[in-house]
Amino acid sequence: MRAITVKKPGGADQLEITEHPIPEAKTGELLINVHSTAINRTDIINRENPLGYLQNPILGIEVSGTIAAVGSDCPFKVGDSVMGLVNGGAYAEYVIMPAERAILVPDNLTMTEAAAIPEVFLTAYQTLFWIGQLAPKETVLIHAGASGVGTAAIQLAKQLKQATVLTTAGSEDKLAFCYSLGADFGTNYHRTNFSEDVSAATDQRGVNLILDFIGASYFQQNLASISLDGRWVLIGTLGGNQVPVVNLFDLMAKRIQLTGTLLTPRSDDYKSRLSQEFSQEVLPLFASNKIQAIVDCVFPFEEIQQAHRYMEDNKNMGKIVLQVIPD
Repeated sequence: MRAITVKKPGGADQLEITEHPIPEAKTGELLINVHSTAINRTDIINRENPLGYLQNPILGIEVSGTIAAVGSDCPFKVGDSVMGLVNGGAYAEYVIMPAERAILVPDNLTMTEAAAIPEVFLTAYQTLFWIGQLAPKETVLIHAGASGVGTAAIQLAKQLKQATVLTTAGSEDKLAFCYSLGADFGTNYHRTNFSEDVSAATDQRGVNLILDFIGASYFQQNLASISLDGRWVLIGTLGGNQVPVVNLFDLMAKRIQLTGTLLTPRSDDYKSRLSQEFSQEVLPLFASNKIQAIVDCVFPFEEIQQAHRYMEDNKNMGKIVLQVIPD
């Protein structure tokens, strides 16, 4: 089978298509004939400096596709259309998926749309609800609102908790897109200090929850934007990972809960439980079109280098899908 690997750690030019044997499904596993996968920041980080928790030399952590073979003790059958997270290897024509993570694709979704769901929606779901404990009618600040996780989080917060959603983005077009998904208030971080806008939008109370993809460069503004007893979940460090000076008393004075998380290195059991709860709570909203998969663009398998560069240029609103089987 064809698969995409990295010649040596570095830029997008190090990505290449290579030949590999088709893996075999063991007990509790599914062999997926991959239709599409999607580009994630994790893939770029692993391309530049391989992560210790991803042992598979083939990149990619999410897929949509058709079950080609079923290991024993699996509640699926050959031919089922599924999507879900894998332990690497998604940039390929075939990949192994733990059966407990497989999510059936609703009939109203294309396989391309399905590939845009697992990583960002599961990340947003666990960050908002398992970790952030978002309660009904609370306020949440979602940074990078037009990103894959941002577009998922906006929809989930509105549909499941009727939250007031504030967001940041880097252009007026991206903010308009966030509004179309349900955001109540947005600020262009290139034009204004977002903490001042958040303060004005919340009558100086601040937000109950912050989903932070940015890290160091937003630390002080996030601190100013969060409410008393607020929860702050760090899920990315696009703006750096070292804060020069932190006054810990500021965190104590507001009784802030600051939590860091990553989904990819979580245990198989954690990701299985998350996938199953997501299937129960959110999948019906896709079937009824109350929540939508957001696909920014689709690249053919052979254009993997261009797809990575597109993400690195921050051009996307929603997901960048890599299509293995043309429609």
